[in-house]
Amino acid sequence: MVESLNTKVDLTEKATSFMGLGTYGKIMVGDHAFEFYDDRDVNRNIQIPWEAVDYVIASKLFGGRKIPRFAIRTKKGVDFSFATKEPHKVLRAIREYIPADHILWSLSFFQVLSRGFKGVYAKIFHKQK
Repeated sequence: MVESLNTKVDLTEKATSFMGLGTYGKIMVGDHAFEFYDDRDVNRNIQIPWEAVDYVIASKLFGGRKIPRFAIRTKKGVDFSFATKEPHKVLRAIREYIPADHILWSLSFFQVLSRGFKGVYAKIFHKQK
């Protein structure tokens, strides 16, 4: 049986982990760590202490009204992606332990397109000089 790193749990939410195939389970946000426990196999879990979390990256749609998924990047460079029904609650609970400048929003579809066009435009006109 796996033992939790947390002594106090702030939030428990149903979630999906996208490590390989999508696995269903529960997310626990507590005072010492972010934890994910698989519903089918208790031994398959993800425990990330707050000291190991570098960034939390959330993708947003419709100006932030819809957050389809978020990822936790550790200081070793490993990304763990999750989705929940109510990601706003989870991100608010995470914000208690991670500084606000370490919670990032991913680029929108139009921001990615505009940066791509700007890059192509810069390559074309810098080569002609």
